[in-house]
Amino acid sequence: MTQTVNLPGGTALPMIGFGTWQLGSKTAYESVRAALDVGYRHIDTATLYRNEADVGRAVKDSGVDREQVFITTKLRPQDARHARRTLESSLRLLDTGYVDLWLIHWPTGREELVPTWQELLRAKDAGLVRNAGVSNYSPALIDQLTEATGQQPAVNQISWSPAQHDPAALAEHRRRGIVVEGYSGLKNTDLRHPVLTEIAQRHGVAPAQVVLRWHLEHDVVILPRSSRRERIATNFDLEGFSLTKEDVTAIDALARTG
Repeated sequence: MTQTVNLPGGTALPMIGFGTWQLGSKTAYESVRAALDVGYRHIDTATLYRNEADVGRAVKDSGVDREQVFITTKLRPQDARHARRTLESSLRLLDTGYVDLWLIHWPTGREELVPTWQELLRAKDAGLVRNAGVSNYSPALIDQLTEATGQQPAVNQISWSPAQHDPAALAEHRRRGIVVEGYSGLKNTDLRHPVLTEIAQRHGVAPAQVVLRWHLEHDVVILPRSSRRERIATNFDLEGFSLTKEDVTAIDALARTG
């Protein structure tokens, strides 16, 4: 059973998600099927990825109950003026009545900042999305949304890796009760770095598993992506070992040393 974090509305968000960025149609379908077979119960897509239909079909064909799968999709800023129509299109493609999380993919222009967030909240009130959040937003921008509406995003999905480790940024989100999801954690990491290879060797795992486990130690939700079944499986297999405090500190230090 993968560990989860509770969102403000009470939804349990699985800490290990499967990312689908750059996975084309057939690959997206096969990879999501493989991920669900392995045990992932959190799938991350977006309008931008153009694979929502494949993700939806994979969930349906997997035989896993829809209620058991946490599905995220994202709104492109250029679609902000017709957000509801875009969401309805996403739901049609995903072949589902709701998504578990709808994110604004990155900040809109200043004039649309609050109105777009209000559209997400309206969709939540209508039962089309269970939770609303943002991606690539600064804490200051998040505060603008919260001050204007009285409701803050449940999640901020941002680029995160050992090289980008920023304890102050994590603390800012934590103070607000906002869950951080990290993307591109493996892409932005040199997996041959001696610090990582030494830790991996000691625990009998791959360096990629060490990096993903490090995210979890910091309560950062991960979204590893792969089209290779064995890699999909190892990225999910993070329960069998844990990092020591010293391991975590050594990996944290990669932000300073590169």
